[in-house]
Amino acid sequence: MKKCLVTGGCGFIGSHLARRLVSEGWAVDVVDNMSNGYLENLDGLKIRVLPNAYFLPDFDNAMSQKPGDHQVLVISDDFSHPQILKRVREKHYDVVFHQAAIPRVLYSVENPSATTDVNISGTIRLMEACRESVGRFIFASSSSVYGGADTLPTTEQTPRNPKSPYAWQKSAIEDAARIFSDLYNMDIVCLRYFNVYGPGQRGDSPYSTAVSAWCNAIKTGQKMRSDGDGTQTRDLCYIDNTVEANILAANASGKFKGEPYNIACGDRTSNREILDYFEEKFPDCEVRNAPWRAGDVMHTQADVSAAKERFGYDPKVRFWEGLDRTVEWWNL
Repeated sequence: MKKCLVTGGCGFIGSHLARRLVSEGWAVDVVDNMSNGYLENLDGLKIRVLPNAYFLPDFDNAMSQKPGDHQVLVISDDFSHPQILKRVREKHYDVVFHQAAIPRVLYSVENPSATTDVNISGTIRLMEACRESVGRFIFASSSSVYGGADTLPTTEQTPRNPKSPYAWQKSAIEDAARIFSDLYNMDIVCLRYFNVYGPGQRGDSPYSTAVSAWCNAIKTGQKMRSDGDGTQTRDLCYIDNTVEANILAANASGKFKGEPYNIACGDRTSNREILDYFEEKFPDCEVRNAPWRAGDVMHTQADVSAAKERFGYDPKVRFWEGLDRTVEWWNL
């Protein structure tokens, strides 16, 4: 049985990934400090929860207990806590899926130091712990590293131009991935996510994507917030596609050397088009216009041919089908 650690495994992407891994027979450990994750995201799975390591004197013994009948071990703490790093060094995971971060552009603009401590320093400590003991390290990067490329669709060779602390933090870890791979012979791959959405994503959080936020607004009788004039476009990627990319990367043959791969659909859709969809489907919904957000880019669209060639990534769920599925899940 393959063993893995999913950081941020109670969050939106991480929990979907954990479920898929369980269904495929992996032994799954999750670490999540619950700042943006929820145990309810793992409802239906047999889980065992270890509380915060700072307040459990016998944490080390608890970590070493036999698994029992749980499918997922959930460790409720920061992924860079010394006890977590100790487990990483001793557990010999086949794969670490590093999904955890303090996400979203706006928060990083307002809190650059705090987000750097987690997204860069914490990740480097985790990568160090993986040097001798982990088979493969999969890093969840972001399309924000491109900073609004002039040429679309964007390939991995497009120069990076991060325009926010969050984007710079992701870009910096991509550099670290290459360096760690070269210096320490680590097997590391970076997956550049493009605007992931789908069932299970909360709509009442500062971290919500527009799709989830608008679904939540309709559900709760609020106005849908539209930033700018709605002409900005995004390559929106349904959650199942993103999870599939992680599984394919985990099982890929050969060794990765820290290289990045775009994970998206290869299309782009404007906010205005999506708002039109909601206004047609729900005639009573209303839109509230808001200013452009600092640090956001105007357009994203990925070329995903490199991921397809390297490990067979082929997004099966296109945007409008994924949007229908998401709206159905919200039961609007």
